[in-house]
Amino acid sequence: MSALAAYASMFASAFLAATILPFQSEVVLIGLQLDGWPWGWLVLAATAGNVLGAVVNWALGLGIERFKHRRWFPVDAKTYARAEAWYRRWGIWSLLLAWTPWLGDPLTVVAGVLRAPIVPFLLLVTAGKLARYLLLAIGVAYFGWGAG
Repeated sequence: MSALAAYASMFASAFLAATILPFQSEVVLIGLQLDGWPWGWLVLAATAGNVLGAVVNWALGLGIERFKHRRWFPVDAKTYARAEAWYRRWGIWSLLLAWTPWLGDPLTVVAGVLRAPIVPFLLLVTAGKLARYLLLAIGVAYFGWGAG
């Protein structure tokens, strides 16, 4: 596999994982890392893709709330309500949790709905997602996580 293909697949899987689509970028990160690809570059590609996916969610949130009661709406009502409650309770700081499964993606949509400013959004989402990928990559590199 070429370097371009490796990092592009890392970026793409992280992007898809950050959208409403069910996808696991952690599996790709661990697989590429165990295959010998440098974890620092993998973390950067994963973070960039995952943050871009979160920005797509934020942008969708800017105009999608009027459709939240439609069957095709990408977040179910219960998850949306939970994400909105988190955001209303903790404010923009809740975006540090945008990396979490089940809450993170809806949280970034809600941030768009509630018109979170893009610069703080980017800073907080990037910090949380970078920390997650960095912790995972360090775990694989130094503690053998995923080496099964």
